[in-house]
Amino acid sequence: MPIYEYLCQDCTKRNAILTLNPHRLDPVQCRHCGSSKMNRLLSRFSAPKSEEARLESLADPATLGGLDESDPQSVARLMKKMGQELGEDVSDVEAMLDEPGGGDAGLDQADDL
Repeated sequence: MPIYEYLCQDCTKRNAILTLNPHRLDPVQCRHCGSSKMNRLLSRFSAPKSEEARLESLADPATLGGLDESDPQSVARLMKKMGQELGEDVSDVEAMLDEPGGGDAGLDQADDL
């Protein structure tokens, strides 16, 4: 069952619409404004990677480009990228990036141990 993307001509918002029968396309309406002036977009597709392929892509030295081990935000960005690649919850890392100072306080506490 394909999911088609449409762009509303009135409010310019994207809409993703699940199509149960691709041979019979029903008229679509914008979920935001209700308009029927919709243009179908050419969407990208995704192919799931195996766990081995995900780990291999993380082992690539190019992944570490721009990493500064002394900068907590740089390390947090790498952790976030790794977590997303592995399908893990990265909300803690995102919260660390949003903190003032980029999570420096957590590192100070770790030094006290």
